[in-house]
Amino acid sequence: MIIATAGHVDHGKTSLLQAMTGVNADRLPEEKARSMTIDLGYAWLPQDDGQVIGFIDVPGHEKFLNNMLSGIGGIDHALLVVAADDGIMPQTREHLAILQLSGQPSLTVAVTKCDSVDRARLAEVEQQVHLLTQQLGWQHISLFATSTLSGAGIAALSDHLRQLPTRQQEKGRSFRLAIDRVFNVKGCGVVVTGTALSGQVSVGDTLWLTGMNKAVRVRGLHAQNQPTEQAHAGQRIALNLSGGVEKENVTRGDWLLTEAPAEPCTRVIVSLTLHHPLRQGQPLHLHHAARHITGRLSLLQDNLAELLLDKPLWLTDNDRLILRDISARQTLAGARVLLLTPPKRGKRQPEFIAWLRQLENADSEAERVSLLLEQRPYSLSELCWLLQLTSGSVSDVLSEVMPAAAGGYLLPQKRQQEWQQNLLTALDNYHRDHDDRPGIGRDHLRRIALPNQPQTLVFDLINALLDKEKLLNNHGWLHLPDFSMSFDDREAALWQQAEPLFASEAWWVRDLAAELGAAEPLMRHTLHKAAQNGVITAIVKDRYYSQAQITRFADIIRQRAALHLSTGAADFRDQLGIGRKLAVQILEYFDRCGFTRRKGNEHLLRDSQMFR
Repeated sequence: MIIATAGHVDHGKTSLLQAMTGVNADRLPEEKARSMTIDLGYAWLPQDDGQVIGFIDVPGHEKFLNNMLSGIGGIDHALLVVAADDGIMPQTREHLAILQLSGQPSLTVAVTKCDSVDRARLAEVEQQVHLLTQQLGWQHISLFATSTLSGAGIAALSDHLRQLPTRQQEKGRSFRLAIDRVFNVKGCGVVVTGTALSGQVSVGDTLWLTGMNKAVRVRGLHAQNQPTEQAHAGQRIALNLSGGVEKENVTRGDWLLTEAPAEPCTRVIVSLTLHHPLRQGQPLHLHHAARHITGRLSLLQDNLAELLLDKPLWLTDNDRLILRDISARQTLAGARVLLLTPPKRGKRQPEFIAWLRQLENADSEAERVSLLLEQRPYSLSELCWLLQLTSGSVSDVLSEVMPAAAGGYLLPQKRQQEWQQNLLTALDNYHRDHDDRPGIGRDHLRRIALPNQPQTLVFDLINALLDKEKLLNNHGWLHLPDFSMSFDDREAALWQQAEPLFASEAWWVRDLAAELGAAEPLMRHTLHKAAQNGVITAIVKDRYYSQAQITRFADIIRQRAALHLSTGAADFRDQLGIGRKLAVQILEYFDRCGFTRRKGNEHLLRDSQMFR
């Protein structure tokens, strides 16, 4: 169990902890000289069953509120300290407000210096405390009158804290620890400390260190100030790290994680709990776990907002942030993470706001996953990060949701069917607009029908349609089953004469008509049908190559791509022995049909499955 102190400066937080534990949590020389807590301090209270309660002693001065905010993430309980002579003071109120906005842990109150006031004053302060805590949502608290000089109430307070219920360990959670301190130990190397927010860790485990963006190994562990082979969420943990870790490259606010996450967030949609009004575009100080950054606010509707972060944060689902004004004088609101990947547009549309409301009120992981998949496809690794669950535990959640799987992504089964119909409809429209072409490439179809969806997902949907023969593949060209044309007798006879002439060169319609003594309109219509059937291909209007030649050209581009080479007009001209104009026409045709894409004067392979 971890308990954090809270309260105004000079109200006796550190002295109270020392009276209970025998540990002076002020460790810095400056703190000892000034008799004032500046940074986070730590103390320990052993129990009869061998367990240890860990205390985080936070500074009470307004100047060091950033340090206080770094110490309250992941705590089980809070110990509010109020001096009987001063009573409720500004930082008493602000610390309580921060605790409420950060998740409202259970609360015990110690009224200190009780021997310095009479009974009437003590009763008055106790009444003030009850009123304030009730206003902020703590309807029932345990309150103890104490004195570190006489020892009054210390034993009773200690016994009460020992009897608090311990955190129940949740199985299947990923390990996640926010680093709040880093130092070197002679003969051991770098040691980091922090509060484990979820999961467990053992000596010998490999973790991901975000600050250095690398994997590190756990050489040794201390939990609750005791050496151990394994530690878990709800404990203060010190980890001796190996693997090229340098102290100067690790800072407060870095994370140790089970696995490397995809990307940190720079924009996030949140649900706000307001203590003061906020305005559109307001600059803010943002506090998350042990990290402190700045950002701006974009209000969406009522308590829904988007936070635009000046520096990225490693956020997950339901994480809490504290919002303070840009002058760092006032705590304004708390924020709970709803969505890590906001859409770029349409965030204020009624349908999206209604969906966010559902997400805000979701009361189970299965319900949240169902709602998230309605917005966009997610990979299994993304869901593991969002929910902070192992892959096995996420699979248990998915067994309730029953999503479809395609291309490494998960999506609702209804959405899978809708998107497959979108592909068929888009292809039908393409046939009508380009009836001189045998079909379309996979990536071109994706960009027409589902341009904003992952390539692997769309390709899997296309493959499923091919398996069901709702689509057909002709040398990399996708077409609908009923898309084909047949020659009449005149056209068949003309094509029989024309086909051998396409063995090695391109032909214009008018030149081929003149060569064979045929009417130009008849020749154009005949070649149009031949192109629909995939025998020849128009690289520009009325100029055709045989499919075999186009495939040969495509193979050259594939071979160059395998060597990590792009293709330019000069390369193509020299290798094929043709004019530059024709080389450009061929390459631009490959760009149009989606086989390649142009970058400057170079052409890069896009869809390798075409022209096979």
